[in-house]
Amino acid sequence: MAGSAGTPGTPRVLRAMNDRAALDLLLAHGPLSRTRIGKLTGLSKPTASQLLARLEAAGLVLASGTSEGRPGPSAQLYEVNPGAAHAAGLDVTPERVLAAVADITGRTVGTYELPTPGRRPAQPVVRQVTEALDGAVKAAGLARDDVRRLVIGTPGAFDPNTGRLRYASHLPGWHSPALLDELAAALPMPVEYENDVNLVAIAEQRLGAAQGHEDFVLLWNEGGLGAALVLGGRLHRGWTGGAGEVGFLPVPGAPLVRHVTRANSGGYQELAGSQAIPQLARELGITDLPTGPYAEVAATAVARAAAVDSGPYHRLLRKYATGLATGLASLVSVLDPELVVLSGASLTAGGEPLRALVQAELEELAASRPRLVVGDVREHPVLRGALESALAATRDEVFDTSR
Repeated sequence: MAGSAGTPGTPRVLRAMNDRAALDLLLAHGPLSRTRIGKLTGLSKPTASQLLARLEAAGLVLASGTSEGRPGPSAQLYEVNPGAAHAAGLDVTPERVLAAVADITGRTVGTYELPTPGRRPAQPVVRQVTEALDGAVKAAGLARDDVRRLVIGTPGAFDPNTGRLRYASHLPGWHSPALLDELAAALPMPVEYENDVNLVAIAEQRLGAAQGHEDFVLLWNEGGLGAALVLGGRLHRGWTGGAGEVGFLPVPGAPLVRHVTRANSGGYQELAGSQAIPQLARELGITDLPTGPYAEVAATAVARAAAVDSGPYHRLLRKYATGLATGLASLVSVLDPELVVLSGASLTAGGEPLRALVQAELEELAASRPRLVVGDVREHPVLRGALESALAATRDEVFDTSR
């Protein structure tokens, strides 16, 4: 009975699997001919032709010209229809909300930045979110209803047990227990919320240095120090969403911070966070750093330090590397990841010189010896991760031709 019950759906399921395989190939490779799609999927020419006709009728692919410059007659090329669906992402910090809309191919088609300075929000969070989203939607030439899904990245994490934002006391206005319900009522599309560093890990796994890796740690150091943990190909968020809040980690070489959530800091943050770098520079007699936000000053200091082989700046880089490796030693000793990705301006500014120093320190401090790499996604990585997350779910929905 079970076999006969499943038989009628089998051809439809197989067609849907072939359709999705072809769509994924078009996303990965760009325009392809029917013959090329047939070879890559293993389908016969007639089956590939039927597949493309089906996808074209469904509005999922477009004929996009012909192949040129090859022997023989030119062939019709096909590509994913960029207008088949759109998704959006938001990157929220205390200073601004950055929004973007992407078409289903992943191309960003509209962006908008809403400044939100000050300790008290000038407007309610729901209005901030809708204004930023609408700005990006308008820039894309779309309407809000054209967006199929939205992913919002914030510091900290929304506790799945209570719905309240935790580990981000510095984000004003986002801690109301009714906030998620208010946002759901104001927005016409499904909305997901994700920790900002987790989204950077998604961006690196899909587009950057962690492609092809199932077990890795991403260490982020910019406005704050945090980590994302990818285990078995999946993000590990923890029971309250707080996995990776390593800024609170007690470490040797830093005072023991009590009531860490109230202080919004901890040992590792004090030892190797961005705000520790200007202080370390002063201790080493460095007096020529610019003024400004500490994250920008830290990135400038690290970049200068990575460019020299001696002197106080070089000593700064070595001390910073030791501090970073001290916390990483605890992480890799517990998780034993294959790879560690260094991301955020205070880490990427150090490039290969910093990476090599941290790698050497870590090999002395931890039995596990993962490979360290510098992240590749440098331009708005949180926003890029939010878009990638939203697009993945949107594609699963739109590309499902079995329904």
